[in-house]
Amino acid sequence: MENYIVSARKYRPMTFDTVVGQGALTVTLKNAIQSGRLAHAYLFCGPRGVGKTTCARIFAKTINCLTPQPNGEACGECESCKAFNEQRSYNIHELDAASNNSVEDIRQLIDQVMVPPQIGKYKVFIIDEVHMLSQAAFNAFLKTLEEPPHHAIFILATTEKHKILPTILSRCQIYDFKRMGVQDIVGHLKTVAEKEGIQVEETALNVIAQKADGGMRDALSIFDQVASFCGGNITYQRTIENLNVLDHEYYFRLIDDCLEVKITECMLTLNEVLTKGFEGQYFITGLSSHLRNLLVSQDEQTVGLIEASEEVKRKYQEQAKKCKPQFLFQAMRLANDCDLNYKQSQNKRLLVELTLIEMAQLSSDDEPSSGRRPAKILKPIFDQLRKSGQASPARQAERMNAGQAAGAASPAENTTERQGALAAQTEQTSNATDSQGGNAPTGAPTSPIGKRSAMPARHAMQPRTFSLRQARAMTQQAQEEQQEEQVTMDFEDKPVDKIYLVVVWRMFAQKLPQEEKAMSVRMDNMEPMLQEDGKTFVVIADNPSVRNDLERMRPKIETFMRLNLQNKTLTMDTRLREITDKKRVYSRKELLTMMLEQSEALRKLRDEFELELA
Repeated sequence: MENYIVSARKYRPMTFDTVVGQGALTVTLKNAIQSGRLAHAYLFCGPRGVGKTTCARIFAKTINCLTPQPNGEACGECESCKAFNEQRSYNIHELDAASNNSVEDIRQLIDQVMVPPQIGKYKVFIIDEVHMLSQAAFNAFLKTLEEPPHHAIFILATTEKHKILPTILSRCQIYDFKRMGVQDIVGHLKTVAEKEGIQVEETALNVIAQKADGGMRDALSIFDQVASFCGGNITYQRTIENLNVLDHEYYFRLIDDCLEVKITECMLTLNEVLTKGFEGQYFITGLSSHLRNLLVSQDEQTVGLIEASEEVKRKYQEQAKKCKPQFLFQAMRLANDCDLNYKQSQNKRLLVELTLIEMAQLSSDDEPSSGRRPAKILKPIFDQLRKSGQASPARQAERMNAGQAAGAASPAENTTERQGALAAQTEQTSNATDSQGGNAPTGAPTSPIGKRSAMPARHAMQPRTFSLRQARAMTQQAQEEQQEEQVTMDFEDKPVDKIYLVVVWRMFAQKLPQEEKAMSVRMDNMEPMLQEDGKTFVVIADNPSVRNDLERMRPKIETFMRLNLQNKTLTMDTRLREITDKKRVYSRKELLTMMLEQSEALRKLRDEFELELA
């Protein structure tokens, strides 16, 4: 049985023309060789597996070729090329800086530099992983790197250019190697598969290319692994099974369910994915990429930005026709927020489920939300709620809109006059307050903003003035609050579901503004508990400060919960978490006394050897 050689070594490029994905750099090196403009030091930097060491070897072989070709390539037939191909050339020296990083190693290298080449014009020193050299080794190498003998050329290769001293960088021509594109990797893998006699599916090669993350060496290694698993016939299903990659069909099915507001199917799809062993964050990250691909698929000019096979691109285009841009924008924001909050969430699965519920609600006919916050009125989530005879919040919204339309039948001029009169009355009140040294008259009208106009005691004696615009805004805010309270009292009480109670609570937590982000996180980690009476839910606070914040937000919380749960008698009760596990700290003597009381053998041991505490 002949020795097996992995594809990364077997199909390693031997000429500049066979290098994949680095066309600009190879053309530059070939032109430099043809024109004879060779520098004494080069720095090849870039990610792993993109061809740095390979290009260094090809460059060293080409400049020492005795009969170079007109196109700048080596002939491969002269003695120098044969010695290079057979790995017996004395003109090319490779040094691993990771294991030879001391000053003594650099001294030995400098001694070798002084010896001229036997065959060819140049001695090429390839120093791989050059960033691993010590500080002293770099300093010892500076002078030789700046002014080497005319026959010496240094090629430094590294994946971490930022770790190299600026004095080294200034002495080198720097070549930045880029990551391989998916199509470049797929094309090269097709060539390797043809030479190896392996049947492949293009979709499978796309999965391998994406898994390689821009590295050709990684792609070839994965290709060998999948080829061994598939037995010479690489298919898409076998590839994702071997590489543990989530099938993109799950995302296509999930988006279709969201567009049809099939929340139950979305929850079942997530459960199926989690059952297969995938993390929730991995799923939500893939969903974000899927939504991005749908967005770019809505324009023919941007379809090429999708790194996938032609068959998958057609699927993206077909599904993109069903999606509105607003839906995609809001869904991407929800998925991004879920990804950011995933690590700090205590109930990670609930966070992902809540994101999918909100995402499905985006395609409803209700008033659209901003993407970061859900709509004020949620549709029933599960079929059990629909069958229980609960009135749909959407109908409630219709009644609210009908009431608003009836109220809007009055002329707009009257509304303007009422607002102007209110603003004038407010200004008169403020002026009267100023004239009396801050004491308002007994019959002065109250502020138009109602209960929200209450101020702290330290500001009670300070007069306030309002402009016409501010007065109109406060009037509108008061009207909106009154409408919300009216809507809350407009329906019949429905039984509260425990699961839906938690969901609506999380909805309110994520609805909070950015300035209350800390409180939003705390509420998201809480889980309200419905009492036996079905009218009160209890929230446990960790400390008095959090409890005070909850009490401050009680009107908003209760209004939101009553509206979405369709129960106007629902109330919130806040409690402090009880600390039950009080541990006493015992001294060494007390611990010994307790152990002696519990163990007779220990007492005998103490008495026999006359042991005492030091």
